[in-house]
Amino acid sequence: MILKKGTQVKIISGKDKGKTGEILEINRKLNKIKIKSVNMIKKHLKPTKENKGGIISKESFIHQSNVRNIDQNKKEKKVVSKK
Repeated sequence: MILKKGTQVKIISGKDKGKTGEILEINRKLNKIKIKSVNMIKKHLKPTKENKGGIISKESFIHQSNVRNIDQNKKEKKVVSKK
């Protein structure tokens, strides 16, 4: 399966099963990908001069074996039986 940034994928296992999203980031060394609005986590940030701080939600990585590529150009062909 070829995964590239910007490709549409569907989650096939885990807590976000059935959701679809776009690939934001790929970590090829760990075989993990980050998908837009999937596997959201809460991150606590300390306030700094540039940043207000507080609790933010952001995407976390998910293993690439838990996703399936969705190709918009190909449509599933229905099998027609001849009698």
